[in-house]
Amino acid sequence: MQIGFATDHGGFILKEPILKALRDSGHGVQDFGAYGLNPEDDYPDFVIPLARAVARGEVERGIAICGSGVGASFTANKVAGVRSALIHESFSAHQGVEDDDMNLLCLGGRVVGFALAWEIIQTFLAAQPVRAERFERRLAKVAAIECKEKIK
Repeated sequence: MQIGFATDHGGFILKEPILKALRDSGHGVQDFGAYGLNPEDDYPDFVIPLARAVARGEVERGIAICGSGVGASFTANKVAGVRSALIHESFSAHQGVEDDDMNLLCLGGRVVGFALAWEIIQTFLAAQPVRAERFERRLAKVAAIECKEKIK
């Protein structure tokens, strides 16, 4: 799977171990930064290009890590077509994909360690959307909101 990855200074400690684990597992990775530890960097500078790549289908799924994961999550969700969530446990990592077609996972680099982050990532990447009518209906409602909000 082709994965997009972004982090700011708050998630930078997890960057190299996660990128290595992804590549060792056979995934391709497109790195959207940060490319160095800079306490003054801003998560939107990395998360927005990642989210746009996910929305355009340039990568199959995205992973964004900031300090808490909150800023990365709400930023990614500003991009139409992105369905992002802040996840810190495995159930939501697969359920979010299966029921809600989540395509961008956010983690808090100051909240989870590598072992838990890697477990969540593996769960997220292994999950597949369930194309049940009720899930499709809900996603259509979300997409309609995105269209209406663009017009305002």
